[in-house]
Amino acid sequence: MKLLKFARLSRTKSDEVTPQVSNTTSTAAATTSASNANASNTFRRAAKKTNSSGSSSNDQMTSSNGSNNNNTDNNEASANNTSVFRVTVPQGVSPNQEFQVYAGGRIVRVRCPPNVQPGQSLQITVPRSSSDNAQSNGNNKKNKEQQQLSGSSSHSHDYNNNQAAASANNASQQPNNNHIADSSNVSKIEGEPNSYNVTIPTGYLGGQQFPVTISGQSLMVTVPTNARAGMKVRVNPPPAAANGNMAAGSNNNELSFPNNNGKPKSHDADSNDTQLFEVQVPEGVQPGQPFALLAGGVRVLVTCPTNAGPGLRIRFNLPKALMHQRKVPQNEAALIKLSYDKDGWARTIRVTDMRFQWVRMDDKGDIHVSTERFDPDKSAYVRHLEFRQGSDPRIRDGILTLVPANEAFVASSIKGANDQELVTYGDICDAQGQAFEAKAEWFKEKCEMLRVEFTEGHMRINVRRAHLLEDSLLAIMSLSRRDMRKLWRFEFIGEQGIDAGGLAREWFQLVTTEIFDPDMGLWHSSETNQMCMQINPASKYVCDEYHVYYRFLGRIMGKALFDQQLVNGHMVQYIYKHILGWPISFKDLVMVDEEFYNNLKQLKQLANHGQDLSALCLDFTTTEEVMDTKEELELVPGGSDIEVNNDNLPEYLEAKLKYRMLDRVKPQMNELLLGFFDVIPEPLLTVFDFQELELLMCGLPVIDMDDWMANTEYCGEYESCGPNHSACRWFWEVVDEFDHETKARLLQFVTGTSGVPSRGFGVLQGNDGNIRRFTINGVNVDVCLYPRAHTCFNRIDLPMYESKDELRERLKLAVTMVATGFDIE
Repeated sequence: MKLLKFARLSRTKSDEVTPQVSNTTSTAAATTSASNANASNTFRRAAKKTNSSGSSSNDQMTSSNGSNNNNTDNNEASANNTSVFRVTVPQGVSPNQEFQVYAGGRIVRVRCPPNVQPGQSLQITVPRSSSDNAQSNGNNKKNKEQQQLSGSSSHSHDYNNNQAAASANNASQQPNNNHIADSSNVSKIEGEPNSYNVTIPTGYLGGQQFPVTISGQSLMVTVPTNARAGMKVRVNPPPAAANGNMAAGSNNNELSFPNNNGKPKSHDADSNDTQLFEVQVPEGVQPGQPFALLAGGVRVLVTCPTNAGPGLRIRFNLPKALMHQRKVPQNEAALIKLSYDKDGWARTIRVTDMRFQWVRMDDKGDIHVSTERFDPDKSAYVRHLEFRQGSDPRIRDGILTLVPANEAFVASSIKGANDQELVTYGDICDAQGQAFEAKAEWFKEKCEMLRVEFTEGHMRINVRRAHLLEDSLLAIMSLSRRDMRKLWRFEFIGEQGIDAGGLAREWFQLVTTEIFDPDMGLWHSSETNQMCMQINPASKYVCDEYHVYYRFLGRIMGKALFDQQLVNGHMVQYIYKHILGWPISFKDLVMVDEEFYNNLKQLKQLANHGQDLSALCLDFTTTEEVMDTKEELELVPGGSDIEVNNDNLPEYLEAKLKYRMLDRVKPQMNELLLGFFDVIPEPLLTVFDFQELELLMCGLPVIDMDDWMANTEYCGEYESCGPNHSACRWFWEVVDEFDHETKARLLQFVTGTSGVPSRGFGVLQGNDGNIRRFTINGVNVDVCLYPRAHTCFNRIDLPMYESKDELRERLKLAVTMVATGFDIE
């Protein structure tokens, strides 16, 4: 086993030429020996301590200002100091139960009379606000004419007795009054506009809400689950009701809202940069629960205010840039998602802060509400990387965790050094629907916008070919994040040659080839595909400073992507998903270890058939074999004392998933991602799926169709006829029609990677390391409607379709849907 010790790397002999990296500008050239960077503590173990301070950022905040939007018809009362409104009792309200309405520019609380049912109307009298009293009397007549009560199918009750009046007069009124003092537990954050620290009052626990007043607005703040009384949470209050993201409608401008996906009738907001939409909360949506809809042709995620409910109308603003000149999706995956109603994970824009968030859509296009318990068929997790400032200003630390997919979000815009917005959410949304080649070109253009100008400096990296990896690591790890976006020029010490691009290409290929070499001990071949590399959990025992190498590789992969260079190493699928921040589900285990996945599935099947799992004597532990020594690890605290039974099986499957997909290699994955994001801003990656990311990093494979067909085996219903069977003949005709990208996606679908062995398809390997040629297995259509893949055996189950057109449609659908997060079974 090849061991690269840090002590050997950091020691420079007097008779050796040290690797050098120089930052060259137009005015001066400074050369710094990379070995000198060791003194600045560049190579240190990444901090893994969790910040225990009481400050939480990005905490969810819910406003009750203008949330409920009942139908209200305003009628001026005879007295100048009161106004009469007609309101509709919301669904779910019982007699004598209070509900809130938006009337006269404020929220008031009304008690439902004993003889009134949901859907019926009643009339209330509300004191006029000061702004109302200032209205000209000449407008009253016009208002009365516009607001005459119309006869409708609802049962109208003129309810104006003392009980209702008292309830309205004592209502919780929340006008936009900037003269109202802030709550005592609120403090302004200096230097940050519209940002406040709010101290959680005594007696409130995670998930509960407490009221505060900020800038004249009465708000409800939800306590984060990891916070407690006395801690401070960061709050960014919404704008006033007239201009805020979530505001109630104070007029009768209704919009059609068929199936929650109609085209909303928009209203111009006060700002020229936004468009105001009014929507009705769908049936079944609870307060605080998100729901998705199409607004201006964009799927957005709206959270129902805590004091709203089904049937009520709410308003929100969307930036016009998000809807401006929306392009028709050219990507096969995007077209399929629009054409097929399948359930799966999809990214939407979150209205509250314009961030991308994952939601799971059901077969009706609605958001699937996740349950508290783990569901192997529907639950998913997304890695969350929280950046922390490291001890060295050039190197960031971070804390890597798995969070439920519906709680994962990412920014939808990128700002430059001067705080100018370089990439907007509209740019990203338009790029997401384009074909792969168009996405790659878009990505290249955005990277050039982020590149440091040549006149501001570029890097010259000198390395020795005989000590390529050691010299390269010392040089690259001495650079700052800004240096990573400069132009690099390479020189192999002692060799003639000017780097016009060829030396850089050679350097990326040589370095990644060496670091992915299993003999290094950092990576090893996947159990399911010998061509895919996965992180070696035992690398921490093989190499003392293993974390430095993973940070180094992350930087190299990010820089290669930034400079349109290629990486000579295909990784397992879930690593690409972690880089992208894509959902990881229980079914992803099959791409890591099919036998492990099938064993867990069998446990689920036994439980479904009523078998007693406690008889298997399992507990919440797992066994790892390191250096011929077996080690028992607990999946959860105290796991060795927790017996697996039918009741806690979901938690056991969840713990197994988290361990295999992250916890097993968390330190290594943390460093790899930190290095990668030293170069690439995460929002840029949201335009790609995990298959496209592999193609972008490793390049489109060179596919010899004759070699592919000649080294294909046939079994099942096709065993006797082989390539002469009509379905097999159609298959190869369709594949030959595919463009380069779709052929690569087919390889990814069947083998798990787009890579082709250097010696051709004849040496394609399976999960056991033996030759497993590409195989087409014939099955009846009633067995499976769509083609299925078995990546461990490089086999595709191809139904015996009756026409070439049907085969083409089903094959393209199966190949494409695997990258959309949608399930076709």
